[in-house]
Amino acid sequence: MAEGFARHYRKGLVEVFSAGTEPGDKVAPKAIEVMLEKGIVISGQHPKLLTAEMVEKAGICISMGCGVEESCPAPLLEKFVDWGLEDPWGQGLGKYRDIRDEIEKLVRELLEELL
Repeated sequence: MAEGFARHYRKGLVEVFSAGTEPGDKVAPKAIEVMLEKGIVISGQHPKLLTAEMVEKAGICISMGCGVEESCPAPLLEKFVDWGLEDPWGQGLGKYRDIRDEIEKLVRELLEELL
């Protein structure tokens, strides 16, 4: 969802990509559904494994609150900002909407700071 919002609001000014420390097989159908409610299509996104090379290339890395400390080399952790968000996986659409709205707010704030 964060990648979808960042691509929507960045207006081509920053490069955006997402990856995870334990990516699933596909984007959660409920995430796709609640993002469509905002007019943002994320069905073409695919979960990717976060690599040290990705972190090295990035200017900033956002963790949703997934315990990245266990899987990322310590020198690279200084690039991380942890948003501490709950994973809505397995919960209802209401929880997905709550997390979606929080992600949207945080992405907009971050892009305002960067741009």
